[in-house]
Amino acid sequence: MTEQSGSTSSPSANEVPLRDAATVLVLRDGSEGLEVFMLQRNLNSDFVGGAYVFPGGAVDPEDRESDLEDLCLGRSDSDASDRLGIGRGGLAYWVAAIRESFEEAGILMAVDGGGRFVDLDDRRGSQRWAGHRADIDARRRRLVEVCAEESLRLAVGEMHYFGHWITPVGAPRRYDTRFFLAAAPENQTPLHDDHEVIANEWVRPADALTRCLNGEITMMPPTISSLKAMARFDTAADALTAATQITSVPAILPRVVSVDGGMRIVLPGDPDYDADAAFGKQDRPWMGQVTEAAKGITESTPSYTAPATTGFGPDDESWA
Repeated sequence: MTEQSGSTSSPSANEVPLRDAATVLVLRDGSEGLEVFMLQRNLNSDFVGGAYVFPGGAVDPEDRESDLEDLCLGRSDSDASDRLGIGRGGLAYWVAAIRESFEEAGILMAVDGGGRFVDLDDRRGSQRWAGHRADIDARRRRLVEVCAEESLRLAVGEMHYFGHWITPVGAPRRYDTRFFLAAAPENQTPLHDDHEVIANEWVRPADALTRCLNGEITMMPPTISSLKAMARFDTAADALTAATQITSVPAILPRVVSVDGGMRIVLPGDPDYDADAAFGKQDRPWMGQVTEAAKGITESTPSYTAPATTGFGPDDESWA
C-alpha cells in the first residue's frame, strides 16, 4: 500500500491539487428510524467552516503503509482497490476513514480477537483511550501501533463503499473523496474533538435535509446527496444490506456556474453543467458564495431528472 492510489494528479500552475480523502456515514436505529452521525466543522475553518459533515478527512501517508494490511480484517488491498476501480492502494481509504472517525468523533471501527468491537465506554480504560486518541490526532503514534498494543484489528469488512465526489475547481482545497457506510459500534459513545469539529448529533436524514433547506444549517452537495440516499431506508441494516449489493459508483464532479445572473452548483446531467464558471481558479469565495448556490440540490423539485450521485441510484426525493 505504499503506492499512490492514482487519483491525485500533478497540478498545473493555476490549479489546486486534488488530495485523496475518505469519509464515513455512521448509522444507527433511533426511536423514529434510521439516524446518521453528523459533526459541525469549526466556524473558523478555512474550508467549509461551520458546515455539517460526516467524520472524514485526507488520506495521510501513514494510511498507506504496507504493515497495515495485516491489521485489516475482512478486506484485502486487492479487493479494496477493485471496489474503488484503482490499481492498488485502495485499502488506505478504509484505513483513513477509520482513523479520521476516531480522531474527530471517538468512534473506532476495530475488533478484538473474538470479533467484538472495542469497548470505549468502559470507564476503566477511558483515560487510556483518550490518550491514544490524542496521540494519533497529534501524529505522535500511528493507528497501527495503538491497535497492536490493544490487540485489535481494523474492521474494514464492516464498511461499505457507496459514493465518490470530487471538489469543484475554484475551491481553496480540493479532494477526491470516497464515501463509506458503517453501523455504529456498540459500547462507543461518539464525542467530537472540539478542535476541527465543535458539535455532534444523531439525526434522521430527512430532518437534516429539511433544516438545510430552511437555512438552519449548512451542508455541501456531497453531504446532501448522501443524506438523500439514506432517506430511502428505514433501518441501518437495510442501508448496509443494500450497500453490499452496489456494483458501480459514479464519480461526481460538481461545477459552480453562472446562470441567469446568479450562481448555481450543478451536477453532471444538469442542462447548465457546461455553462460558464461563476468564478475563476484564482478566486477563493468558497463558503461565502456557494452556500446559497447549493440550495437547489437540497430542494425536492429539480428542473431536470437528477442522475445517480451514489451507488444507490438516482437521488430519492421522498424525504420532502
